[in-house]
Amino acid sequence: MKTYRDLIVWQKSLKFVALVYELTKKFPEEERFGLTSQIKRSSVSIPSNIAEGCGRNYTKDYSRFLQIARGSLYEMKTQI
Repeated sequence: MKTYRDLIVWQKSLKFVALVYELTKKFPEEERFGLTSQIKRSSVSIPSNIAEGCGRNYTKDYSRFLQIARGSLYEMKTQI
C-alpha cells in the first residue's frame, strides 16, 4: 500500500459520503441544521479517520482509528 487512497475501504467510504449527501438533500428542511447535518458529519468521519489512521506510524494507532471510523458508521446508522 502506498497511501490511504489505495485502500478500497477508503475509496468506498468516499462514494458512501457522496451518496449520503445526495440522500440528505431529500430530508425535510427543518432537519437541515439538526439530523441532516449530524448524518453528514458522521459519514465524513468514516474516510477521515481511515486516512488519519493510515498516516500514523504505529499499527496500534491505525487500528484505533479504524475502530473510530466503524463507530462513526454505527452512529450514522442510528441517526438514519
